[in-house]
Amino acid sequence: MTAGVVFLLLTFAPKVSAQQVSLGISPPLLEVLIKPGKSIMVAYNLENSGDPVHINVKMASFEPKDNLGNVRIKDQLEGPIRFNLDNSDIELNTPFFLKSLSSQQLLLRIRIPENIENGDYYYSLLAETVPSASTEGIGSAQAKATIGSNILITVTNSGMVEVKPKIALFDVLAKIKLKLFNKSLKIFDSFDKIPIVLIVENKGKNLIKPQGEIKLKGSFGLTSKYDIISKNILSQSQRLIEATPSANLNQINSTPTSLIVSGFFTGLYHLSANVNFGENSPQIFASASFFAFPFKLLFGLIIVIVGTIYIIKRFFSDQ
Repeated sequence: MTAGVVFLLLTFAPKVSAQQVSLGISPPLLEVLIKPGKSIMVAYNLENSGDPVHINVKMASFEPKDNLGNVRIKDQLEGPIRFNLDNSDIELNTPFFLKSLSSQQLLLRIRIPENIENGDYYYSLLAETVPSASTEGIGSAQAKATIGSNILITVTNSGMVEVKPKIALFDVLAKIKLKLFNKSLKIFDSFDKIPIVLIVENKGKNLIKPQGEIKLKGSFGLTSKYDIISKNILSQSQRLIEATPSANLNQINSTPTSLIVSGFFTGLYHLSANVNFGENSPQIFASASFFAFPFKLLFGLIIVIVGTIYIIKRFFSDQ
């Protein structure tokens, strides 16, 4: 699998040539479980499908940006882990030339110190284009692009990882809420789509991968099951968890949701989330409920009945 980027930038000049940058890097994600004092070498493949470019390869630390899986690249490289390239002709932070329709193997060496603290360390291997000098007499519209591969490093002496999950939110997003006996009842029309949100928090030192399912049970005993899509939750962060058949993040009123359920709903429905993190890991649970009734259909029938009665009365009054 290759992560790719295509970027085109045009600026005005007396004579302008446009540069197209199309880079790809594989693997796009690396997960490493390693002991202190060890080192590994990982072979990356950097491809250039666009115009010839000068490229600078560097390392950067990153942190979670939000609960949607996005990350924020930090300005400086942090932490005790050390990186270098084992290539004989290429170094980190030193630009090199990459021809069009060619590739370059990057041999990244990762060194873990002996006295490092157990936990997770998150980095990105970044390849960024370096603008070159314009040809004499010709304006240059140069594209600048950056592509990266995230590296998730878990350092552990014992080979064991810390799993400390918590369900931060499990609920349905309803426009109508009714307070009954100090509880909030979410109300939908029978024809409405039901948006469900599941957010899991990782309170531990190591990344976790949730598994499990969301169940929907109706008043008549009918049950539907939706499998949770396993994705990384970085340490000390939260993530919105998706479930099938929603293969991507759906949105209701610009609010991301884990799952959107469609159908004709009548009565009281119960939702449950059962989440685990592999063998011998803790399981966490949460529940929610909502009530559905065909309000729109009933309102339409009332209008039809009232209208029919009115027409009949007018008809007989004219006789």
